[in-house]
Amino acid sequence: MKLIIQIPCYNEAETLEIALNDLPRHIDGIDKIEYLIINDGSKDDTVKVAREWGVNYVVNFKRNKGLAYGFMAGLDACLRNGADIIVNTDADNQYAGEDIEKLVRPILDGKSDIVIGERPIDQTEHFSPLKKKLQHLGSWVVQKASNSDIPDAPSGFRAFSRDAAMRLNVMNEYTYTLETIVQAGRQKIAQTSVPIRTNAELRPSRLFSSMGSYIKKSMLTIIRAYIMYSPMKTFSIISVIPFLCGLILGIRYLFFVSVGQGTGHTQSLILCSLLLMMGFMTFVIGLQADVIAKNRRLLEDIQYHVRHMDYDKMPESDVESEDRERGENEENSDDRKVGE
Repeated sequence: MKLIIQIPCYNEAETLEIALNDLPRHIDGIDKIEYLIINDGSKDDTVKVAREWGVNYVVNFKRNKGLAYGFMAGLDACLRNGADIIVNTDADNQYAGEDIEKLVRPILDGKSDIVIGERPIDQTEHFSPLKKKLQHLGSWVVQKASNSDIPDAPSGFRAFSRDAAMRLNVMNEYTYTLETIVQAGRQKIAQTSVPIRTNAELRPSRLFSSMGSYIKKSMLTIIRAYIMYSPMKTFSIISVIPFLCGLILGIRYLFFVSVGQGTGHTQSLILCSLLLMMGFMTFVIGLQADVIAKNRRLLEDIQYHVRHMDYDKMPESDVESEDRERGENEENSDDRKVGE
């Protein structure tokens, strides 16, 4: 059983070694632990610090591509290097490294495929009262959208089984945390949470520039993910509003006609027709979106099997050499490089 711990990094030279030193070297049930960083276009000595520490793999971007893209690139590199379990943590040492054992235990016991660390949000001193409330609100919204009971949806401290990692796709460029929970919930992937500890803040969060920006991007991510997996339900609910309004106006017009007062209410009839058409067209859009969603699920299933063939087609000993060759080719195209 092989565990690879991945860490997304962007100019983390000052904190990366602290985070790396906090990571476990041995966990019962795990035969081998390796470490990987995703260098997301850092301008400092992040890669140098990682290599001097002894990190096994580096996924290297020439320019910053964002947390979500880096997360998926890290999963790809971990899977290619034979990971049975993948743990994602932060380079600012926000999470207690000792709690990685708590994260992987439900996967080792066969009880879950995704495990998310539940932070003590109300007890975290560097979280403002407003941020604490928004964290709880955002998690509640994600619970409803994903049909899950994950209490800390924005937490980036999480573990994935190999099978679950091969099923994940992140479409937004903002963050992977919310979308992956909605996706896992809608795909019926077993996921759970465990309480974890956090360390003192070493630097301010870089994920969002302001609270307003955080709320806006988070809500858009949740809505997009929900619509992607439940389009028929979403557009049906939306279509009900104009359709009912048009129906009420239509009944009102027919009433005036029945009492001989139809003249002068032509505007109501026109508006009624427009609203009914809007409701009907929205419902039709929902039908089309539902067909697209079904096709997307078929493509995801095909992608899952292709990933199986791609990642498992060669022995683990040959994977690292393939990564180096792949990295050299992608370096020429200004993409990512994966190497030991």
